[in-house]
Amino acid sequence: MSEPAIGTGPGRLLVAVYGVFALAAGARAGVQIATRFGEAPLAYLLSAFAALVYVVLAVALARGRRVLALAACGVELAGVLVVGTLSMVDPGAFPRATVWSGYGSGYVFIPLVLPLVGLYWLLRRK
Repeated sequence: MSEPAIGTGPGRLLVAVYGVFALAAGARAGVQIATRFGEAPLAYLLSAFAALVYVVLAVALARGRRVLALAACGVELAGVLVVGTLSMVDPGAFPRATVWSGYGSGYVFIPLVLPLVGLYWLLRRK
């Protein structure tokens, strides 16, 4: 019995959510980098990196690239946990919020929950 495709059924919702997050984070980072880069270069570059991770995830899920999607989910979860923790412990390190600051609090904590949902979806067995 073959495994279900990862970008079909409910997986399409993940593709859509990651696509929306890629656009949101990418647009935000693009404007910030273009207009205020000197204020908080690390924060703005981290938001751009998050957008790139979201693009990779959307494409990997849509094309059925399970290993790539798993790796990207791991990077996303690590980023949310590391940046989220650092932004809470040392708020001065991030004078401007990133997508992952405060564990994604600026995005209703979806950046924290999304990789967990993605990992569940990718690791499930039927």
